[in-house]
Amino acid sequence: MGLMRFLVAPANRISAEAAQRAYMVAADQIPWVTRTLLKDGVLSVSRNESDSGCLVFPLAIEGRGEITLTTGTLVERFQPYNLLVELARGKVLQVRNQIWDWQGIGLRPKEAHLAVLRQAHVHLAAAVTAQQDAAIAAGHAELAIRAALEVSDLIAGRYVGKIVNARRQRTPQLPTLLGVDLGHRPIKSDVLRRVRHAFNSAAIPLSWREVETQEGAYRWDVYDRQIDWCRANKLKVIGGPCIQFDNRSLPDWLAIWQGDFENLTSFVSDYVETVVHRYRGKVDVWQCAARVNTGEVLGLGAEDRLRLAARSCEIARRLDPKTPTIIRFDQPWGEYMGREESDVSPLHYADILIRSGIELSGIGLDLNVGYWPGGSYLRDPVQCSRLLDRWAVLGLPLWIFLTLPSGQGPDRRAYGRAKPVGGDAPDGWTPAAQRKWLREVGPLLVAKPAVHAIIYNQLRDSRPHEFPHGGLFNRAGAGKPALATMARLRRKYLS
Repeated sequence: MGLMRFLVAPANRISAEAAQRAYMVAADQIPWVTRTLLKDGVLSVSRNESDSGCLVFPLAIEGRGEITLTTGTLVERFQPYNLLVELARGKVLQVRNQIWDWQGIGLRPKEAHLAVLRQAHVHLAAAVTAQQDAAIAAGHAELAIRAALEVSDLIAGRYVGKIVNARRQRTPQLPTLLGVDLGHRPIKSDVLRRVRHAFNSAAIPLSWREVETQEGAYRWDVYDRQIDWCRANKLKVIGGPCIQFDNRSLPDWLAIWQGDFENLTSFVSDYVETVVHRYRGKVDVWQCAARVNTGEVLGLGAEDRLRLAARSCEIARRLDPKTPTIIRFDQPWGEYMGREESDVSPLHYADILIRSGIELSGIGLDLNVGYWPGGSYLRDPVQCSRLLDRWAVLGLPLWIFLTLPSGQGPDRRAYGRAKPVGGDAPDGWTPAAQRKWLREVGPLLVAKPAVHAIIYNQLRDSRPHEFPHGGLFNRAGAGKPALATMARLRRKYLS
């Protein structure tokens, strides 16, 4: 068993909840199952492996809220590491490497940006050389982290400007789809009017649970009206996911077939065939399956979920060969692997499907940011950029599915187990914090050539939903600031 210890100075600098969410990753960024214990100002981190690795830690930063940071590669040793010093070392190195990478595409940092980076180096050097006094070292490390994060924001903004300008020389209005999931219930006309103003596409969930509550009895009326409205208003229609691997998306009557994979395959095939036959010619993109890598339902193992996802895609391609097909993967950084045994990372799940010969048109990534468990930790634009670049190696367009919280308290209409964590200081997640993340990262997503679509996952908080406070309209039906931000993204960048 591998064990590393980290000094926390002052002892109350991190919370027990944040320590519980920390995990370690290997050199290839694949997480290990990690056990953490915070006691008397020392964070103990253990895992089954003894290889060198990096600690991933969600750290609250004054004035910024919680940001997930990663140390450099650390070896096991008897002497404890200083937590903040190692997080600062990792962040400064990450920013330096990103600047170097982007210089390869002609992006030169401004002198003002380099000046801030030099400040980060000065504080990091002071932290490293003052480690005989843990508190002083941690103080300098915190200043280094803040400076590095400032540089991260600055260079990400410069990257967006350069890439967008280069792409607009070929296409004045970028072709990226910007959409929202319309949900399972009828929508008032005033909400639909604002949706049409903000988005150029919409996702129609086609939930099996909603359509076939009783075996053989189908209800299509809500989805029929949504698709007709989209087509009448010239919004691209993104249908599905036809199969989403969780208990809230599959019908209850399937439970009696748990453990009978042959019959489950038959039922899945029948439903996908029925959906594709009904909406062929009306849907512009098929989401064939979602949560392939995380869905714990009906006793299905990883291989079973992959086979069912592949089967769904095969059916859609056979019945509607001209319409693109995508499959979605949850928590693409793999946070869940830090607590659950899993032999395959999210990226490797996708690679397996592609190598199997399935004719996929794109890969969907669910970024339910700021939620735990079941979501992705909050990260800065540079880390988001690096994630997208890593997934782009697969050679398929990326479809980003977003959810962000706008509140911290109880949400009685939320049925999922995830809760908001982190958020923007000092008030945690608020409507303003939800908007702020979209303002910072939204343009980066639009700028990435590999990103074909950005779909917001929850329309309203006034209807039952999975992620607390995650909608673009609040419980009273009023649009949140994030809705206006999405509309500005469309006006500024998209067709």
